Amino acid sequence: MPALDWSQCAAVESIPGKVSGAWVFRGTRMPVATVFENLEAGATVEQIVEWFDVTHEEVAAVLEFAARSLQQPADAHLV
Repeated sequence: MPALDWSQCAAVESIPGKVSGAWVFRGTRMPVATVFENLEAGATVEQIVEWFDVTHEEVAAVLEFAARSLQQPADAHLV
């Protein structure tokens, strides 16, 4: 799976020294990877919203960004 350019997703940020520079939900310390890890483990979006300090809209924005990014052809940036 290709690495995603999270800098293009408005719902997240990466700040050196904050959670080791990992991509986190803007204004939080929750890594974006936590969403995918929990979904992979069988959690629902509703559970993630309940367990962590994020909104349904923030989780949806990250999932939509990932889905759109993965739908693009690998060489789309060459066009």
